[in-house]
Amino acid sequence: MMSKTSVLIIEDEAPVRRFVRSALIGMDFAVLEAETGREGINLIISHRPDVVILDLGLPDMDGMAVIREVRDWSQIPIVILSARGQEKDKVTALDHGADDYVTKPFSVNELISRIKVAIRHSVRVSSNEPISETKIVSGNLTIDLEAHRVFRNEIEIHLTNIEYRLLAALARNQGKILTHRQIMRDVWDKHSYDEQHALRVYVGALRRKIEPNPALPVFIITEQGVGYRLSD
Repeated sequence: MMSKTSVLIIEDEAPVRRFVRSALIGMDFAVLEAETGREGINLIISHRPDVVILDLGLPDMDGMAVIREVRDWSQIPIVILSARGQEKDKVTALDHGADDYVTKPFSVNELISRIKVAIRHSVRVSSNEPISETKIVSGNLTIDLEAHRVFRNEIEIHLTNIEYRLLAALARNQGKILTHRQIMRDVWDKHSYDEQHALRVYVGALRRKIEPNPALPVFIITEQGVGYRLSD
């Protein structure tokens, strides 16, 4: 019998923990709980859960410090669940190594979806099969990362080198938010100029080629003030 996917909730508010625990158990996850950052870190070390749901406002240490400490020795998926909804908090958490960010109040379906995406991405990254040999599918859009080709409705779309590298970066992290800084580092290996302006220009050009309606994108989703994600 296969073991259940395990989720660690690091959250000091008992009602929130109970609500999330109930939703996760209903989806057949195994659930661990911690009220403080230090207790959560110790549970990660001792139980090795598959994914962590982390609040940023903890009584003993800031959630950002938890991310930094865990990232020193583990790439376990971390999904932030926080009342902090400012763009700078989201960008900081993601740049520090969080995999996704859900703002309170939240939808259970959204949280479950973000958890599944984080786990799926983690499994793909840690598998022995190179990501470059996969085909990423989003609706009727297919990105062949091995052949460096892109198709919509089986019709090939011709992209410039930068457009393809931008789309490939999003495809390798399908469903996951990539911040402007992360994209610049991945696509250009630098972030020394107005990255948000540059990205808007290239994302706009890419959308005109791959989106059915560039004004209402369904593939490349904007996370306002934070970055972009490829729809899953």
